[in-house]
Amino acid sequence: MFSKQNISNNLNKVRQNKPLVHHITNQVTISECANITLCFGALPVMAHSLEEVADMVALAGSLVLNIGTLTPTQVQAMIKAGKKANQLNIPVILDPVGAGATELRTKSALNILSEVKVSILKGNAAEIAVLAGLDAVVRGVEAAEVEGNLVEGAKLLAEKYDLVVAATGVEDLVTDGKRLAWVENGHPLMGRVVGTGCMGASVVGVFAAVESDYFLATLSALTCFGIAGELAAGEGRLGPGTFKTNLFDSAALLTAEQVEKLSKIRMV
Repeated sequence: MFSKQNISNNLNKVRQNKPLVHHITNQVTISECANITLCFGALPVMAHSLEEVADMVALAGSLVLNIGTLTPTQVQAMIKAGKKANQLNIPVILDPVGAGATELRTKSALNILSEVKVSILKGNAAEIAVLAGLDAVVRGVEAAEVEGNLVEGAKLLAEKYDLVVAATGVEDLVTDGKRLAWVENGHPLMGRVVGTGCMGASVVGVFAAVESDYFLATLSALTCFGIAGELAAGEGRLGPGTFKTNLFDSAALLTAEQVEKLSKIRMV
């Protein structure tokens, strides 16, 4: 049975275990991803070289793949690392940044999904819709609009690849094809800071490293990240620069008690 204490327990496990999270990620937001991983209590490593990714992932508790600034060589490294992670039963998180915006991004995301057993697919609503075969508009790396039933599309995608799907937005949809939940935590300022989407994938990697139920790991990650965003915004008027600094502080100082008090998860 799910409870808010499941989420707080996972936060405590992260802090106790300090898992290593291997990233092959977006060059634009690599510092933000490393920082949010560290703030939540895990250890980040950003190793992209084709020659070392297999060795590095063997040391990690999870692997985060983010195609935000992809190149064909980087995709090769992602697949190599992903296959090594599969051999070692290490969870793989894929953030298909910009899927639907260009043919290269869409094909690369689908190629990774076909070559690697991905544990968690985390993207915005439009990216998830595109990969599910729905009509969607992606402008650059931002979701614009989705046509069709996102919930059904996400469930079918989860079943097709046997993974957890997280479609993030004002509310975050999480499903493994059978269970489905909405995470209602977060703040509008999270959409005004470059990198919060990528940071979200990193946080999912943090929690997947300590929780083998990847549906629960994803719920834990998005809930804790959303609460950190709410605490960072506070009650006063502030801009995105101050908010970003506060976000790191709020993640680092987040307590199990705050998680249990503030989490807003709607199971369907």
